Amino acid sequence: MRILGRRTPRGFLLVITAVGLATATISGCQSQPEKPPAVSLESATPTPEPAAVLVDGSSTVLPISKSVLALYASRLVTDIRIEGAGTGAGFQKFCAGKTAINGASRPITATEMKLCNDNNVEYIELPIAFDGVAVVVGKANDFIESMTVDELEKLWEAAAEGNILEWSDLRKGLPETPIKLAGPGLESGTFDFFTTAVIGGEHASRSDYKASEDDQVLVDYVATTPGALAYFGLAYYAKNKDRLRAIAIDDGQVENGKAPVLPSPETVADGSYQPLSRPLFFYVSQKDAERAEVRDFVEFYLRAARLVAPDVGYVALPESSFKLAQERFEKRQTGTIFEGAPIIGLTIEELMTAETHATHEAGTHAPTTAASNAAEAAVARKP
Repeated sequence: MRILGRRTPRGFLLVITAVGLATATISGCQSQPEKPPAVSLESATPTPEPAAVLVDGSSTVLPISKSVLALYASRLVTDIRIEGAGTGAGFQKFCAGKTAINGASRPITATEMKLCNDNNVEYIELPIAFDGVAVVVGKANDFIESMTVDELEKLWEAAAEGNILEWSDLRKGLPETPIKLAGPGLESGTFDFFTTAVIGGEHASRSDYKASEDDQVLVDYVATTPGALAYFGLAYYAKNKDRLRAIAIDDGQVENGKAPVLPSPETVADGSYQPLSRPLFFYVSQKDAERAEVRDFVEFYLRAARLVAPDVGYVALPESSFKLAQERFEKRQTGTIFEGAPIIGLTIEELMTAETHATHEAGTHAPTTAASNAAEAAVARKP
């Protein structure tokens, strides 16, 4: 087995290829009729290798996908190629029929739904984990500990461009240090989610900031640039806590407590880190789901994602959520439970309620498959 891996400018690409070598020996004699006749190599029809399984989409989902793929290597039946061009860019490919699976850090939008419909691409929506968008500064920043949602809006709204240039412009008492902002680009689902949650509409953000679809680029920028602030998925903060410091967020809602809340798996899980908590998704092409190699990988992924999510800094969905997702996939149940609506403030419990209703649960679930059993065993073996 040969394992090839490289990092692309827009995400992670891991290609694992099984290489087999067959040796044929042809022997025999016409005078020995008891032996079968020799078979000509020129007349033999080789068995075609399965086409690669192409996965693209959210860079936020990448840490989960890379961990799952590493576990899946032992049962690989074909190439699994995973990239992270961003949720929006990934949906452009997915809805054109160019990829089998799209990772997403937000639900599919009405525009993307129309694009898929125009191209006769039906999709199965599968929640895989829960995430919080972390607002971070570098370790050297010692002058701001928390922010309100109103301050985040004041900092990131379009009207701030050319006006909120120093920290003192944001809040009285902060230093006259230039603000250096960084965040996801326009094709990112995190950009769409953050601007909707904080400003009130997609693409309503100021544009004078360092944008990248690669979250590690944002990590490096904010960690090394004085006065910098950025936002991205919780896993990238968890991986770089030695270089970054998270900002506690106050959403002004008494039910979440009167104090600002830091992002963590615990505050995402209990619903107190608002409004910046959200589910993460896999969208699977219904047509490609009929391919054995796609079906096996998705079934494995559903179980493994729940088990490895905490390792990369995300929140695992409950076991019942896995069973609901598995049932939707087994039934090839297409469409979205969100119908293009925003998911701001959604909790895990609310997601579960929506999933249960959409799946029309009858009290029984599809039996656990060999693929999902293998996922549990692979995680158990992990050092």
